Amino acid sequence: MNTKKIFITGAGGYIGSNMVEYFLEKKYEVIALDTFFFGDTLGDLRSHKNLTIIQGDIRSFDKSALEGVDTVIDLASISNDPASELLPIITQDININGAKRVATMAKEMGVKKFIFASSCSIYGAGEGILTEQSKLSPISVYAKCKIEAEESILELADDDFCVTFLRNATVFGVSKRRMRFDLIINIMTLHAWKSSKISVMGKGDQWRPLCHVNDVIRAFELVLEEKDTQKINKQAFNVGSNKQNYQVYQIAELFKQFFPGLVIEKLPEDIDPRSYHVNFDKISTILNFQTTKSIEYGIIEIKEALAHGSIKDGISTRTVEYYKRWMNAQGSEAPVKN
Repeated sequence: MNTKKIFITGAGGYIGSNMVEYFLEKKYEVIALDTFFFGDTLGDLRSHKNLTIIQGDIRSFDKSALEGVDTVIDLASISNDPASELLPIITQDININGAKRVATMAKEMGVKKFIFASSCSIYGAGEGILTEQSKLSPISVYAKCKIEAEESILELADDDFCVTFLRNATVFGVSKRRMRFDLIINIMTLHAWKSSKISVMGKGDQWRPLCHVNDVIRAFELVLEEKDTQKINKQAFNVGSNKQNYQVYQIAELFKQFFPGLVIEKLPEDIDPRSYHVNFDKISTILNFQTTKSIEYGIIEIKEALAHGSIKDGISTRTVEYYKRWMNAQGSEAPVKN
């Protein structure tokens, strides 16, 4: 039996809620930290003997929660570019200060590995095919905060505290406990299913790398289980597949085979300058990582889940709209989110 203890922040989120279940099935002991701002997304797992749930904020939880932990996986953040623009101050506080606090306490408590969820969005308006060594051209507050967090956490790394950054591609796929319909594959599938119409802004020639949520989790697992820390310490890895770089208009065209009669509406204005065509050779070569689920798989998976009612559209599936409603109700600009 695997007796390793892992600590996951942002454990109730889109990736985190799938990750908690995955590692429990792998016989890990899991401590799950989240504010549960979007509801009790881990409620069905609460009785699991190997799971400890802590409702808390990465900026204030007690470091005693890290006692005996082998690896910390830090997923907690204000989670996308539009949300960061809506909440720039809180994004900086959580995504930079909160992340550094978790890493600092982890090192103080003798944690051996720290795996930080970064993002390919740090490449922003990148030119050419982008590797981990490419110039970073962040556009959003979110991307700028991820870069600053990486730099701050990297300063803590040493032979006894292994730090790894996983720069995730745009994620897609079903997360039954905390679905998000503000990610490109997910939202296009929802619109195609509901109205047989999807929209593309401008020419749709922006590049997006894509990766299924469960493949992203497998990348974290590979780092978690890697015994040769020299391969991963102080390293950043792009997480995705060279075969899953698409331009937005190409993504839209894929949907026609699954939704007969689909209308692709081209809106005249392009308000999204982000475009990044990313190379994933490093994670493939060093960690032997390969994606297992295609874009087509994701579209079918989401379509079937919608049809069966196992996932549903709602305000909580659209992060920015959920924040705006909360802010209007509270008269506040600072929801607490992990």
